[in-house]
Amino acid sequence: MKQAVEKNAAPPVADLKGLIQHHSAALSAQLQAHHMAVFPPNAEKTIRNFTPAETAKLIGIGEGYLRQVAAEMPDLAASQTGGRRSYSVEDIQALRVHLDQGSRGGRRYLPHRRGDEALQVIAVMNFKGGSGKTTTSAHLAQYLALRGYRVLAIDLDPQASLSALFGHQPEIDVGPNETLYGAIRYDGERRPIAEIVRATYIPDLHLIPGNLELMEFEHDTPRALMKRQVGDTLFFARIGQALAQAQNLYDVVVIDCPPQLGYLTLSALTAATSVLVTVHPQMLDVMSMNQFLAMTGDLLEEISNAGARSDYNWMRYLVTRFEPSDGPQNQMVAFLRSIFGEHVLIHPMLKSTAVSDAGLTNNTLFEVERGQFTRSTYDRALEAMNNVNAEIETLIKKAWGRAA
Repeated sequence: MKQAVEKNAAPPVADLKGLIQHHSAALSAQLQAHHMAVFPPNAEKTIRNFTPAETAKLIGIGEGYLRQVAAEMPDLAASQTGGRRSYSVEDIQALRVHLDQGSRGGRRYLPHRRGDEALQVIAVMNFKGGSGKTTTSAHLAQYLALRGYRVLAIDLDPQASLSALFGHQPEIDVGPNETLYGAIRYDGERRPIAEIVRATYIPDLHLIPGNLELMEFEHDTPRALMKRQVGDTLFFARIGQALAQAQNLYDVVVIDCPPQLGYLTLSALTAATSVLVTVHPQMLDVMSMNQFLAMTGDLLEEISNAGARSDYNWMRYLVTRFEPSDGPQNQMVAFLRSIFGEHVLIHPMLKSTAVSDAGLTNNTLFEVERGQFTRSTYDRALEAMNNVNAEIETLIKKAWGRAA
């Protein structure tokens, strides 16, 4: 028995540094193997087709009218599955364009912002891991794109989980200067933001991936502050400055922020027009959020004194991983609503095996097939996700002065 244990044991490591390096290399190799199994080199990530009911709801028309419009478009490549029609994201986009061109009375099936409507930049953040921050960011970006908005998703977290959800393995698919760091760095290697934006498998949804390179901004900023010259753009304005280069191309930017209060997060907050804070309704998580809010408030006051903008359209708390049958969680949600009032979103995101199981293969609810789960489990999770995102879409419209 002793020999078997010794045979399977890791090689002896002299110090903590060596142990961490050994574990990092072993885990990295296994994750790459998993990624290769899920997404072979010649594979491209795709999104599932949508039923007529889903398609009609996304576009904002009745299912009967959808059939009528589809019949007017002989080139529409809608597919038949089990005798029932389904629509790809390209089909949905084509339907939107067709409807928008023939719309009367100002009805807009392509809800792009008008010239007097400001780019909406939503920073999704939390100080504590496990709050659903990244899955919230991914589903929000996809939902808005499926609703017809032009969306840019930015992975600002060096752990790059959002990038992985979109099929970009940070260690393999994201090279030097291919993250947002490339557009906000302080030296002559800085690049236009257009050079680092990537298309995705959803029309009008683009991505700026992340990886560990983003940490360089945290290391570079103190040196830049010491050497700064008159006219230099300070750290807190650099993301906003980069986004200004591409603001006419998008309606909404969704930023998945790092789970710590560093220079990246402060720059994202300064660039943001709105803030979404995810919170798991457990005492330890709420206590952690309390510390996060206190530190954020103090730091924002400091950079405001240095000229950072502090105006915003809205700030909301999203309750995530909520279990309606859990009494203590219900008490915690009621506690949060008593303190924050309307700043807590009406709809929570439910805890669901559909979300966690989809995440095992780096997929979102919009990407996995319904048949992989118990129908009621999937439908309940998707309904909760759509309710949350529809509420956020309403806030975006109100910021533009549109009717909800």
